[in-house]
Amino acid sequence: MIIAIDGPAASGKGTLARRLADHYGLRHLDTGLTYRAVAAALLARGLPLGDEAVAVATARNLDLSRLDRDVLSAHEIGEAASRIAVLPGLREELVRAQRRFAQEPPGAVLDGRDIGTVVCPDADVKLYVVASAAERARRRTQELVSKGQDAEYARVLADLERRDQRDAGRAVAPLKPADDADLLDTSEMDIETAFKAAVDIVDSVHAR
Repeated sequence: MIIAIDGPAASGKGTLARRLADHYGLRHLDTGLTYRAVAAALLARGLPLGDEAVAVATARNLDLSRLDRDVLSAHEIGEAASRIAVLPGLREELVRAQRRFAQEPPGAVLDGRDIGTVVCPDADVKLYVVASAAERARRRTQELVSKGQDAEYARVLADLERRDQRDAGRAVAPLKPADDADLLDTSEMDIETAFKAAVDIVDSVHAR
């Protein structure tokens, strides 16, 4: 079984993906971390973010089983990842790796921004998780503060809105729901409520 989960940053899709993977005994891949890993490597080596050939070469050496969420969650890495995500050659390289991951038994839950539309268009279940920008900024600010990082709500909100616009407006694989995706708005939900709603969707789709 392959479950594709898409949506904007801080909508809750990552937490839901991990919970669903545990619930159904599947592997999990946060595809955003693959872009973050490339961005982090480029930043660490002082290489330009716009050099597609260098980004592609870096992506080819990624081990998808060794992505460190804690390290890669840094705000500046996320900003850099959003910038390199517009590089067509890099996207092609990472999409190939993500598809290989998804197709290994027993299946997987993948979350990102183009899973249901590009990476796994034939996924068994597709969820598009959303939340208001204000609520997403509140969650992200709270998350950063809990990790001991400086975070100002207004700046986090502005960054999220900028990333939303960039992700939705890019020419290659823009952020949008697949035509056959189920919409899940988590703005007014805690994680347990959102998880139950997601399980209900997955089970109902499987029962069709």
